[in-house]
Amino acid sequence: MSDDRVGPYPTRRITPWDPPPEFDELRERGPIARMRYPDGHLGWVVTGYELARAVLADHRFSARSEFKRAPVGRPGTDPFYGAEAMPGWLVDMDRPQHTRLRRVLAGHFTDRRVRAELSDRVTEIVAGHLDSMAATGPPTDLVPHFSLPVPSLVICELLGVPVSSRAEFQHKSEVLFSLDSTAEQAAAAMVELEAFLRELVAAKKRAPGIDVLSHMVNTSDLDPAEIAGTGVLLLTAGHETTANSLSLATLTLLCTPGQRMAMPDRVEDMGKPVDELLRYLTVFHFGVPRAPLEDVELAGRRIRAGESVTVALPAANRDPARFHAPNTLDLHRAEGRHLAFGHGVHQCVGQHLARLEMKVGLHGLFRRFPGLALACSPQEVRVSTDMGIYGVHALPVTW
Repeated sequence: MSDDRVGPYPTRRITPWDPPPEFDELRERGPIARMRYPDGHLGWVVTGYELARAVLADHRFSARSEFKRAPVGRPGTDPFYGAEAMPGWLVDMDRPQHTRLRRVLAGHFTDRRVRAELSDRVTEIVAGHLDSMAATGPPTDLVPHFSLPVPSLVICELLGVPVSSRAEFQHKSEVLFSLDSTAEQAAAAMVELEAFLRELVAAKKRAPGIDVLSHMVNTSDLDPAEIAGTGVLLLTAGHETTANSLSLATLTLLCTPGQRMAMPDRVEDMGKPVDELLRYLTVFHFGVPRAPLEDVELAGRRIRAGESVTVALPAANRDPARFHAPNTLDLHRAEGRHLAFGHGVHQCVGQHLARLEMKVGLHGLFRRFPGLALACSPQEVRVSTDMGIYGVHALPVTW
């Protein structure tokens, strides 16, 4: 491909639920193509499903933050790229540092443990917010009244974060993920979040509870800075991704009544529909950055050591070579193994919790309000293309 055909990471959406159409054009040329990064670097973007899985599972491709470049820029010099990983941020580390941190967390988020220990509480939290919506009456904005507080409350309770601090960390998280925030504003939000978690870690040391942070403080070999950093990661990513998935999935189902009618009657049967929604929507819309530690050949292309590679998860999850009619939402779809949670050793540690919240949340919402409908036109819904995690800023609904 000649340089005059090299463009930036695609961000232009036609509909709220479909990724930019440029991804289809790129994939037609091959599973990997040249891409120009905001800092002018000439790197690569992976759009094919099989190649995406291969890159994410290949230890030759580093996740270390000092090798990463942001596929989409924000004002100023982004402090989270090109520098050494912050303590506890395992998503920005390779083994053995990543392995050490992941091992401490993994046991708290297994499928069995999530289902056994958290199902009843998630159901309780969802029911409570639905009760509040019913008592207040329509119309309402689903984001602040349901899709955001449900995962926020779950992750607060799981980590042992005071619920009274929820509004504060949600605001700082929004600053952190917003592309409209300057690099300085994002860095300041991170400093404040880390300071908050450090104080909380110290409190858990003095008076431990039965939460994840207390367990990490009192049973692991992690130092306070690592625990605080891991806490920030879990707290911010643990509610932002699920909240946006819930909102966007609701919008999508409201706009595709045939698929909404295909939702199962039992929450136990929501697994396949939720995985299809995760594939179809893929809220981690700016992909996963990697960099090879040595020269690597991919699909006939020579990738030089240190060149930035972005794995475009939304494109890979719409690859027709892997998924039949990939641009169609099909809640009965049999094909699994989507990449919405990534793949390989860095696959999202909280994926089972996110699935549980999605299953219980969507099932409860549409069962409680069978007449749920948009209170505005789909075109009026404000989508969050300006955020690191894709979703909607507001979702006015009625019933």
